[in-house]
Amino acid sequence: MSASIDGEVRPVAPGTAVQPGDPGTTSETGGPGDSSRPTSVAGLAQRLARGNVVVVVGAFVFAFIIGSVLILVSDAQVRTALGYFFARPADTFSAGWSAISEAYAAMFRGSIFDYRAFGKVADDLRARGGSGTYVLLPALARGFKPLLETLTVATPLIIASVGMAVSFRSGLFNIGGTGQLIVGASAAGYVGFAVPMPPVIHLIVCLVVGIVAGGVYGGIAGYLKARFGSSEVISTIMLNWIATYGLAFALTTSAFTGSNKAQPTSPSVLSSARLPLLAGEGYRLHLGLLIALASIVFLWWLMSRSTIGFRFRAVGSNPRAAEVAGIDVGRSAIGVMFVAGALVGLAGAVHVLGTEHRLTGSIAGSIGFDAITVALLGRSGPIGILLAGILFAALSTGGRFMETSQGVPIDLVQVIQALVVLFIAAPPLVRFLLGLRRVDQPGRARRVRRAKPAGEARPGTDVETPGADAPDGTPDGTASEAPSSSGDHPDPDPGGPPASAGPPASSRPDPDASDAENTTGGQER
Repeated sequence: MSASIDGEVRPVAPGTAVQPGDPGTTSETGGPGDSSRPTSVAGLAQRLARGNVVVVVGAFVFAFIIGSVLILVSDAQVRTALGYFFARPADTFSAGWSAISEAYAAMFRGSIFDYRAFGKVADDLRARGGSGTYVLLPALARGFKPLLETLTVATPLIIASVGMAVSFRSGLFNIGGTGQLIVGASAAGYVGFAVPMPPVIHLIVCLVVGIVAGGVYGGIAGYLKARFGSSEVISTIMLNWIATYGLAFALTTSAFTGSNKAQPTSPSVLSSARLPLLAGEGYRLHLGLLIALASIVFLWWLMSRSTIGFRFRAVGSNPRAAEVAGIDVGRSAIGVMFVAGALVGLAGAVHVLGTEHRLTGSIAGSIGFDAITVALLGRSGPIGILLAGILFAALSTGGRFMETSQGVPIDLVQVIQALVVLFIAAPPLVRFLLGLRRVDQPGRARRVRRAKPAGEARPGTDVETPGADAPDGTPDGTASEAPSSSGDHPDPDPGGPPASAGPPASSRPDPDASDAENTTGGQER
């Protein structure tokens, strides 16, 4: 690497910054050659386009657009208006807008804030002579009741997603969330209804039992991978079915059903083992929400601030390099699956102790597989998992309200969730649909502009003149003028490597002459 200053070529060490003021370099205030530091606005826009926020927002936008098309197709009034579209097209557009807006408004009312219930409660209290906070507080409590239900649904989902994130960031694809959640819930639920204890101790023991049971069940897949090299994907899927049918069998025995053998449900968890409510008897929000927030903090500490988290990430990034560095890859695999299973087992314990209060065959629901989606959507990060868990819970609670109030099938929510995952899995597709395809090919437009036709001379080279056909570069074929004895040498290519010090050209051996002498000497001999 070299730099040209006032016609003189000075060698520059690789990785050394050229001093300010050199031609073709960048000063602190920027200049024509500033290609590494774009302007602040352009650099900020480029970072935002390459970030995950644009991809996530775009994925939801496109998923809801496709969902809107499905709403139009399934709405009876829209199909009727399409029958006379050319006679009165405004009716079709009006019916379509009404179907889409009312469906998504119902989803918002069922998941975040029910503004109609808020207004109804406020009007009733004013009619009774109330005013001020006497009207506002009860109306707000009724309006935000869907949000509290959303947080209740999101609580076990967030905890289970944290467990999935631990395995994903450690290079293991854990599909066994359903089985680990069932085992954790079964263990915690059994202790909750079969082993009486003092109130606070009973709750703590149930949570610990759920954590240990889920961790041990997840550690089985880690041991199989470390000892026998079996795929954690296959083993966790099989463990899901073992846990599912194991719980179904347990609910047919007297140990889990008690005297009620006719129905496959367990007795209710004792009040001493239940998680306390946070918003009163009229709401289901419980202390598990704080446990979910604590699990988010634990994920951040484990993967970013702890030694064991560093080992997990090292094994996930490059197992061979980690093994060379002295990390036991097999033991790390067992530890990863144990920690992941323990967190998912905690989610099961929180779910049965705080929401369900009894064991059933469908205790896990779709939490295990939704946790995989939430962890992927949140990029296995603490804040991303928190927001994605609340968002998916809002889709679930809002979808049920949308089905009951507007008649839109709740299957639409499943379609939207699947589309979101599809778009999240293909960030270049989202950027392409948003018109940001240049972000995935940085510098392509600049390289195309700089490309020249093959016959065009490159900048900085001598233009050929008529008659310049001699091999030595002169029109008449004579040798060019030799350097003077003063030691002046022609400047090398400014963009090439610096000229190396060596003997003069006259003292260097000519390889062609040496070959000729060797050939002549061989003939004489």
